[in-house]
Amino acid sequence: MTERRAKKRKRRSPGASAPSMWDGLYGTVEVRRVQPYEANKDYVCPGCHRTIPEGTGHLVCVPSDAPDLRRHWHKGCWERRDRRAKRQT
Repeated sequence: MTERRAKKRKRRSPGASAPSMWDGLYGTVEVRRVQPYEANKDYVCPGCHRTIPEGTGHLVCVPSDAPDLRRHWHKGCWERRDRRAKRQT
């Protein structure tokens, strides 16, 4: 029986793609924690496109050069945003 070798995944270098708005395209991003008692309405997370229900703690991310592009993220989605596959072409 022959041995099979596992294929090695190629890792992208951090500078391989164009910067996104969350990685410096619109300046530094201010990240603020929203406590559960402060979350007064539902939001949609841009990381997973699921609802962040009212009363759930989450993060508000605001690009310094474009404050009107403020978005509300699940904490886990924000931490894993660079590992997400870029499916939009």
